[in-house]
Amino acid sequence: MPAPAPCWLDRDAVRRANARARRRGAFRDPLADEIGRRMLERLEYIKLTPRRVVDVGGDAAGLCMRYPGATAISVGFAPASLGTDRRIGWRARIRHLFAPRLPCRLVADAERLPLASQSCDLVWSNLALAHSDDPGAVLHEWSRVMATDGLLMFSSLGPDTLKELRSAFADDPQPHVHPFVDMHDLGDMLVAAGFADPVMDMEVVTFTYPRFEELIAELRASGQINSLAARRRGLTGRRIWDRARRAYAQRMREGRVPASFEIVYGHAWKPRPRVAADGRQIIKFDRAASGR
Repeated sequence: MPAPAPCWLDRDAVRRANARARRRGAFRDPLADEIGRRMLERLEYIKLTPRRVVDVGGDAAGLCMRYPGATAISVGFAPASLGTDRRIGWRARIRHLFAPRLPCRLVADAERLPLASQSCDLVWSNLALAHSDDPGAVLHEWSRVMATDGLLMFSSLGPDTLKELRSAFADDPQPHVHPFVDMHDLGDMLVAAGFADPVMDMEVVTFTYPRFEELIAELRASGQINSLAARRRGLTGRRIWDRARRAYAQRMREGRVPASFEIVYGHAWKPRPRVAADGRQIIKFDRAASGR
């Protein structure tokens, strides 16, 4: 059995940040809202009639509208992450308003879903995989709960996410931006988890802000604080912030501060098993092909 992956993320810090933003009524995540919209557009080209769909991330309203006859389950890592009005943008709020039914809600970690094996026809996840200690283990768990011929569709963040911010803090030995897994590595993990026909692609989405402080404020409002286990536990000093602000100013475009997000998209199918649970090889005979 492989050794567990090191925990680089302080999950309690992530939960506290999300809960704090929601209590203040300031939680907003325009990036997740936009990427979710683009993912739903991709479903237009895929033929699928699922009976049960699972959204790992906390907002299944779009899936409820797309598949009104399916049972939808929304999974969040904390009770606060399953909120709606304070969590999502105006497009998703409209989806909730006109959704034919509300999804069931579960609080669970992505790598330990309280769902039966082979019970879901579609597993969907918008950016949740980016904040996992062990994405390979998460993909194995998603494979476990998926039925044969089921579809996995997800988005994540690539290594160039917030490259400007990472560079601005380059003089500080303490980390400020999370590491993110490369698209090709995620593709390899999909195959290792037993998925078939994986399709991976990537795009860069860039937001701009009038000032450096507004970028930081929006990251905090979406719960994207520095939650690395190796982060500085005390306050970041004014000198470090001033250096970062000056370094970022050199990257301004037409008087605005840019923030790049490398978005990785992936989808794959759950194939029919080739090996039985007891290890025996499964061989399928086609009588029509044999002429009998």
